[in-house]
Amino acid sequence: QVQLVESGGGLVQPGGSLRLSCVVSGRTFSSIAMGWFRHIPGKEREFVAYISRKGGNTYYADSVKGRSTISRDNAKNTVHLQMNSVKPEDTAVYYCAIDPRGGYDQPRYDYWGQGTQVTVSS
Repeated sequence: QVQLVESGGGLVQPGGSLRLSCVVSGRTFSSIAMGWFRHIPGKEREFVAYISRKGGNTYYADSVKGRSTISRDNAKNTVHLQMNSVKPEDTAVYYCAIDPRGGYDQPRYDYWGQGTQVTVSS
């Protein structure tokens, strides 16, 4: 019953911005803690951002801190990841996940989206 649908990926110019979205269904959205992860070819899946159930706490990986913002829209059951000043090294498949079972920065969440490809290139 739980489903996560991601969108917003695509080709972005270096220095540009992107906004990823993840719509969650099958759960009471306001009770869900959520995270964004990404997979870069040749590397392990890595943490990007996290937002707590009530939205009061957010955390970011050092690689995106200062240029990224995670937010949630409870009315639309949606979590967003805004990324500015994107770099070629941001190229990856980005995944939305809910309900962490370990540390918020560890890839041990109960549910995952299908992933959306982000390519940063000129």
